[in-house]
Amino acid sequence: MVWAGLYYMFPAMILRFEAATGLARTDLSAVFTLSIGFSALCSPIAGRLIDRGHGPRVLAGSAGLGGVALAGLAVADGFWSFAALWAVIGLAMGGALYIPCFSLVTRARGPGARRAITLITLVAGFAGTLAFPCAHLLSDLLGWRGPLIVFSALILGIALPLAGMAARRLEAEYAPRGVPADEAHETHPTEPDRGLRYMTHPSFWLLAVCFAALALTHGICVTHLLPILEERAVDPDIAVLAAAAIGPMQVLGRLAMLAVEHRVTNRAITLACFLALALAVLALMAAAATPLMLLPFVALLGSGAGVSSIMKPVVTRDILGEEGFGAVSGALAVPFLAAFALAPVAGALIWRTGGYDLVLQTLLAVSVIGLTAFAFASRKGRET
Repeated sequence: MVWAGLYYMFPAMILRFEAATGLARTDLSAVFTLSIGFSALCSPIAGRLIDRGHGPRVLAGSAGLGGVALAGLAVADGFWSFAALWAVIGLAMGGALYIPCFSLVTRARGPGARRAITLITLVAGFAGTLAFPCAHLLSDLLGWRGPLIVFSALILGIALPLAGMAARRLEAEYAPRGVPADEAHETHPTEPDRGLRYMTHPSFWLLAVCFAALALTHGICVTHLLPILEERAVDPDIAVLAAAAIGPMQVLGRLAMLAVEHRVTNRAITLACFLALALAVLALMAAAATPLMLLPFVALLGSGAGVSSIMKPVVTRDILGEEGFGAVSGALAVPFLAAFALAPVAGALIWRTGGYDLVLQTLLAVSVIGLTAFAFASRKGRET
């Protein structure tokens, strides 16, 4: 519910926002970029608070803040109030979505966190499936403000108490190990140094490029999917159905990964993710002439993005090693989050220059660059 209400509400409502507020698509996209940028700035602070044992307050408080700000959008008057509320939602996303959640799970479960993280992503994969059709139907029934108010109520009434309860249980699992977070940091004084040292390693930068390419491709596809399909004269109901189906494809991709993970290497699975994204863009380009190509587009984009969210930390550890992993993964998160933040406005600016045909051509080039960068990073990792 938090994913659906705070993140997916924008791409699900972008056409409604454009019609209701009179704001240009580029301005709206810039607002969402601002929101994700605030999320990126907030994430390290949320992580430090979680390390100090404040995870339940961070997750529940952030969900509550996001729910209130989402309701505020329904009465926003003008660009600046709209932008300010999305900035607040960005702060809430920084403390309530995957990164802080996975930090809390890893803190509690240690080496056993991977299975829990996989199960969380299986459920969260349906966030888009919930957001797109619900936003479409509720807007038709209640006007464009209806989805904002309904999802705000769901977050405040259901997601907030559940997040607080689950986070308290996870924090309690950590307590019996008896290692205060401050002491844990003192026992690994070299980790930040190693993170900085690895910034001179070729594989680090290759991974930075491929993760940024992944974020840009997926971010633009999801944020601008409804306008892309509108430009191609796809029926609005079919467009919403296609957007909603991406979530289940993420889940199916993750289930397929679980079925083959003992027979296929982590690097092969990750290469398949990047290849899937490139093929998804090709399928979306072909959908202008053959609408049935929306089917492989949805399957490839959903499965590729869904599996990659699990494989990113796994292949980072495989290629760069385990020592100082927190510092290294934290450093690699910067280009990923920066590209994710830039995706909405970058897509809008490219669209204004040459339409969505140019956007898709650019995404195809970006996805091929990401695939190539990962192939070289994997090779460099084997050589070192």
